[in-house]
Amino acid sequence: MKRWRTKANVSREELAAASNYSPDTIKSMEQGVRMPTPRALDVADELCRAEGLLSAAKEYLRREKFPARAQDFMEREREAISHLSYEVTLIPGLLQTKQYARQLIENRVPPLDEETVEERIAARMERQAILTDRKPPVALSFVLHEAALRSPQVDAEQLHRLLEVSRLRNVTLQVLPFERAIPAALMGPMVLLETRDHERLAFTEGPFASELSAGPEVVSRVTERLSLIRAQALSPAESARFIERMVDQP
Repeated sequence: MKRWRTKANVSREELAAASNYSPDTIKSMEQGVRMPTPRALDVADELCRAEGLLSAAKEYLRREKFPARAQDFMEREREAISHLSYEVTLIPGLLQTKQYARQLIENRVPPLDEETVEERIAARMERQAILTDRKPPVALSFVLHEAALRSPQVDAEQLHRLLEVSRLRNVTLQVLPFERAIPAALMGPMVLLETRDHERLAFTEGPFASELSAGPEVVSRVTERLSLIRAQALSPAESARFIERMVDQP
């Protein structure tokens, strides 16, 4: 974009005014700090007489739908034939309502721009197709610590969504009450995937780093932790009644 602008003898200020951006925003786009927008490319194409070459770049500048540290996991999730997870403090993305997802994504630190917020929410909703749209169905098992259900962001709509998903034949949902929590349940969230090729992968996530591993030792440790936690959790039927009581609470 900068080369075409320079060739056409168009100043950064002129391009900024024509595209309704600040000169600093145009500068950050030209330096690769900020993703160029379709509008900026179209205006630059016309102003710099690029004959469609700049506008054509829009196709290659689609934003990634997921944070960089989760992209590999999302790719493998699309190949999964089984998906087992445990979450300590948050409702898993596959079970979130749009409103719950928005509260989490909008309150990220540092904050995201509005366009990215909307793209992340849409991507999270698209992921949920794994619940019902795959043939043969994916076997999904979720264990939620009670703390995740007691979060201020969890409203009646979110609780009803959990009950709705728990009724799917390919989904198992369990609740781990406070009084049943064991040390293994306090070590953070985790996911265990199995792909069509029967490769098993473990995904663990912390506040600043995530790890996707096919290493036998890591997969074995995650499998053991999940097994211990699932054994302590309420049965699916008991879990549904637990959530129903929360819905009925004033």
